[in-house]
Amino acid sequence: MEFSVWLAFFAASWAISLSPGAGAVAAMSAGLSHGFRRGYFMTFGLILGILTQVVLVGAGLGALIAASSLGFALVKWAGVAYLVWLGVQQWRAPAKPMVAADDGAVLATRRQLVLRGWGINAVNPKGTVFLLAVVPQFLDLHAALAPQYLVIGCTLAFTDLVVMAGYTVLAARVLAALKSEHHIKVLNRVFGSLFVAAGALLATFKRAA
Repeated sequence: MEFSVWLAFFAASWAISLSPGAGAVAAMSAGLSHGFRRGYFMTFGLILGILTQVVLVGAGLGALIAASSLGFALVKWAGVAYLVWLGVQQWRAPAKPMVAADDGAVLATRRQLVLRGWGINAVNPKGTVFLLAVVPQFLDLHAALAPQYLVIGCTLAFTDLVVMAGYTVLAARVLAALKSEHHIKVLNRVFGSLFVAAGALLATFKRAA
């Protein structure tokens, strides 16, 4: 993977990681219920879930995309449409506090938090669609795919480590500040803009000759 291509994927990874979806809610829930030091173990599970999906997608998708220019175009524009749709939905989302419901006072073990996180991302349809529709556009189909998927997996893991740490700290210490309708509306529009920008960036990519 060329460095310029990796930079583009790195930017897209931040947009995906920053979106307040199931993973963000899980991280904030863990921070609220267990504090940062214990709650952050949820993030390790979320990352394991992402890596599980990367392995499954990498095992069979590359050859399919490489064999068909039409398939490449269909996947590419599906990815663009998906990212833009996410952006529009985020812009139009109601200004509600992003606070997960309290599911009890029982303190989960670190292992339980890791397993919960893994389960959330391993079967997260948003993550699956992202990997199927977006990730292949950043691959060099004439080079070995396994090392590229390794780079992709490590990049996604890094951005999630950073972003979910922020969400967990936010929940554990200052989440009350985000209960304002104005703050939530601003966040929704920031995240929506990031998705649309990622879609616009994806639209510029072309299939290798």
